[in-house]
Amino acid sequence: MASVHDFSATTIDGAERKLDAYRGKTLLIVNVASKCGFTPQYAGLEALYRQYKDKGLVVLGFPCDQFGHQEPGDEAEIRNFCSLNYDVSFPMFAKIEVNGGGAHPLYRFLKKEAKGVLGSEAIKWNFTKFLVDGDGRVLERFAPTDTPESIGKRLAKML
Repeated sequence: MASVHDFSATTIDGAERKLDAYRGKTLLIVNVASKCGFTPQYAGLEALYRQYKDKGLVVLGFPCDQFGHQEPGDEAEIRNFCSLNYDVSFPMFAKIEVNGGGAHPLYRFLKKEAKGVLGSEAIKWNFTKFLVDGDGRVLERFAPTDTPESIGKRLAKML
C-alpha cells in the first residue's frame, strides 16, 4: 500500500468506505475519545472542518478505546455524544485499535509513514493527528497536545 487512498474503513453507521473517496482532499486523521482530557478538541476539529471544507479539508475521526478506557461506548453512543456535545459534522468511523496486533491497517500505515518522538511508531494517546495531502501521502504527525487551532495555521498556508 502506497497511499492512504489504498485503505478502507467502516463508518460509524456501519458502511464500508474506501478512503480513495477522499482523493484530492487534504485529510486530518485523528484517533478520538469521548472521555479524555483532550475531548474538547472536538470543538476545534469541527471548527477547522467548517472553516476549510470548501477549500478541500476533511477531518476523519476514528474512535479508539486503547488509552485509559476513555471511549467505552458503542458507535451509537459515540455518534450521539459527538452530535449533542460538539455538533460534529465531519466523517466519523467505527471504533478501532491504533496500536498492537489488532491495529487497523490504516493506522499501521500512518504510523510507519510519520513516526513520533524519537522515531517511535506507537500512538501515545488520544487525539494524535495525521495530516495527509490530496494524493494520500502522509505529511506530518501531530501530538495530542498540538491543538486544532495551531494546526489550522499550517492549513491556512496549504489550502
